[in-house]
Amino acid sequence: MAIEVIESGQACGAMVSGVDLSRPLGPETVAEIRRAVLDHHVIAFADQTMDDDDLERFSLYFGGFGDDPYIAPIAGREHVIAVARRADETSSLFAENWHSDWSFQATPPSFTCLLGITIPPVGGDTLYADQHAALEAMPADLRARLEGRMAIHSARFGYAPNGTYGFDDQAGDRSMDIRPSETATATQLHSILRPHPETGRLGIFGCLGYIIGIEGMPGDEARCLIEELHAWQTRDEFVYTHRWQPGTLTMWDNRSVLHRATGGYEGYDRLLHRTTISGAAISDAAMVTSS
Repeated sequence: MAIEVIESGQACGAMVSGVDLSRPLGPETVAEIRRAVLDHHVIAFADQTMDDDDLERFSLYFGGFGDDPYIAPIAGREHVIAVARRADETSSLFAENWHSDWSFQATPPSFTCLLGITIPPVGGDTLYADQHAALEAMPADLRARLEGRMAIHSARFGYAPNGTYGFDDQAGDRSMDIRPSETATATQLHSILRPHPETGRLGIFGCLGYIIGIEGMPGDEARCLIEELHAWQTRDEFVYTHRWQPGTLTMWDNRSVLHRATGGYEGYDRLLHRTTISGAAISDAAMVTSS
């Protein structure tokens, strides 16, 4: 039986039904799901009864596991991370800034999977911003200043010892097992505008936070351009809001969307389990230029 895909009616996103992810999937079903996530950038499967074995099996249908630095996996697993927050936690909200997962890597993840386990009755939405739509609607003058440019990505502001999740943060009451490191100061170049490696559709890759500069551009000038880009690529008209329910699995394409967490569930526990799926190397020789 073919899966059913229902569009969200927002900038991107779709609900997928007609499949039980606690059971092995055939190749035709896997191909349909892959097509759905490539078409809609974010897909959600409601009312699933999955454990971590099921989550790992589902993830591996779409590639190997990604390399997840700076956050320890849960006990007994190598590739499952707990995105957790206690009801009484006072640390800053994790992943509240727009980002594409691990964009500072040479080969960032292609997809991320996130399984809702303990979901508060209010708040905790995840927002996704469609970076193909953002590029297609971008003013010509802004696009001209970005074409052919390489962004400098780094994890230093988040995961270096003095970063947001650095040693001072770990001395507090954060429930997530984050491991800051000096390796977070490393940098990686990626084209700002580039074709999607599977669909060929042009889009924006990365944003303020993991992008710390632009190659060949003075710091102040680069900062202004990065901030202008960020303001554009996260506009409301490009955003899909996902509202969680227990037993929902989301899967999104890191090459097509940015995402961010939201709060609003103070006084409630929240727990989701996450995997990333390895990406393929993308040649920056294929960057978008005006030529």
